[in-house]
Amino acid sequence: MSSSTRTTPTAPRRTRRAVIATAAVIGGTVLALAIPTMASAHVGVSPDELVAGDHGVLTFSFSHGCDNSPTTALRITMPEGLASVAPTMDGDWKIDVARGDDGLVSAVTYTALAPVPTDLRGAVSMSVGLDEDTPETLAFPVVQECVDGATEWTQLAEKGEDPHSLDSPAPVVTVTAATADGHGAHDATTPKTDAAGETAAADPLPTVLGAGGLAAGIAALVVAVLAYRRRV
Repeated sequence: MSSSTRTTPTAPRRTRRAVIATAAVIGGTVLALAIPTMASAHVGVSPDELVAGDHGVLTFSFSHGCDNSPTTALRITMPEGLASVAPTMDGDWKIDVARGDDGLVSAVTYTALAPVPTDLRGAVSMSVGLDEDTPETLAFPVVQECVDGATEWTQLAEKGEDPHSLDSPAPVVTVTAATADGHGAHDATTPKTDAAGETAAADPLPTVLGAGGLAAGIAALVVAVLAYRRRV
């Protein structure tokens, strides 16, 4: 009488399940990190509030490029209602100023002496002067040129529309009325910014999407572990 021994290939199966579980965790983590990065890509301005008839220094900051292509230039168009514009000299940028028929600055182009990598934050600045009759909002359309392609940050929110819902919003500065002492409700010399130089008002979308990506990764891990335990 002959007998045979049946060997169950448990080791290879365990290895495959471990690989699946690891891939699930990595995929969820990547998604959690990548989605907020994509959602927060924009050109911002700080401060985002100035006082009518006053002066201030506006800093336009950006990160990422055109589909992850390094940034080579920023062309910023000036809105009507500015009494003066003076770009800030910077050793990292070449500055070209265009003027209208009235002699006022109509656009400023900052060309990077070396392309700005997508994983670094870049910034340019300018001093602006406001009239007493400057509009309540000042939009600064920006064209971000890159090694490959360009992105036009020119969209403006309609009345009642959430600016965060726009794909390519233009940087906007709110102008407040001057009080009797010549200052607005907020001191224009003390902008509300966070550590990255952006406006203090945070966009909740990147946080929500990031949490969703992390939750997806954790869920995938749980499913993989349960499947592994059932088959062992």
